[in-house]
Amino acid sequence: MVKSSYKDDDVIILLKDITGMVEPQKTEEREKLIQSGRHYSEMLPIEYMPTQEYMKIYKEALTNYSKPTALAVGVLADKIMVTRKKFVIVSLARAGIPIGILLKRYLLSKYNINIKHYTISIIRDKGIDKNAMKFLLERHKPEELLFVDGWSGKGAIYKELKKALLKYSNVSDEIAVLADPANITDLCGTHEDILIPSSCLNCTVSGLISRTFYRSDIIGENDFHGAIYYDNLRNADLSYDFINAIEKEFDFNYKTTEELPKGKGIDEAIEIALKFHIDNINFVKPGIGETTRVLLRRIPWKILINEKNKNDFQLEGIKRLAKERNVKVLYYPLKFYKACGLIKKVEDV
Repeated sequence: MVKSSYKDDDVIILLKDITGMVEPQKTEEREKLIQSGRHYSEMLPIEYMPTQEYMKIYKEALTNYSKPTALAVGVLADKIMVTRKKFVIVSLARAGIPIGILLKRYLLSKYNINIKHYTISIIRDKGIDKNAMKFLLERHKPEELLFVDGWSGKGAIYKELKKALLKYSNVSDEIAVLADPANITDLCGTHEDILIPSSCLNCTVSGLISRTFYRSDIIGENDFHGAIYYDNLRNADLSYDFINAIEKEFDFNYKTTEELPKGKGIDEAIEIALKFHIDNINFVKPGIGETTRVLLRRIPWKILINEKNKNDFQLEGIKRLAKERNVKVLYYPLKFYKACGLIKKVEDV
């Protein structure tokens, strides 16, 4: 299994170690290959090294938004305890891993239960890791698996999860996320598009592991999906800095009465695609987390920011990255989201 900077007590990582087997590629090179038909999971990006100014914004975000993130962890954990009697956390690598760890720690502190936490890979258009699922179902009852991710964008991974789990009897396709602006699940900490500080960085807040990888010449029939360990970045690792900052803000008595939004985020994504003449819905990446990802590892075309949130500090990291990458920011009347990233077409790259 792939090495990580996370402790074994926090997460069992069901990923094959492919460190040294795959050469990470430049963003422009990957983007051209993806848009010419190569699947994104068959390559790995060179991880973006943040500037000092961007890291300053990240640290401010961690200071200012640890509390809302911690409150969302608590709301989600309490919802899970109402709906599930016995369960194990199965986070979706890699954005789901720190959320799974936080849920595990909250449940231990408040309810005195030590929940097992595994992480596995699911890849858009390729499905869930069948060998990781086999591993889990040999050790746990199907109804005990609870899938956890960081946030919802359009709901593409949730759609992939629902499709993949049709093959598994009694495994619930319900997904738990901290922030659900797309309105795809009741198991969420909030439906607001909040800044989860871990979305601001890549591997240095995710246990120093890469996004997940699948290519048949490297991932065998009986292998887990793969990932690499970035040992060269261990001095920049902030994975537990993030976990500890959120854990300090846990509130075991917090209650919320958030109203359920009307409609689905995917409908707004489709409207944006039509408005900007985008023929591939995968080029529309709504939500703070997804917009940040576009700026960190894709070739962005435009960034949309909700007109009502022009001065919201939660968007400062996005604005800084857009400035660094010389990407135009437009103020736009978003309904479900505070930001949305649009990917540039390959002929313009």
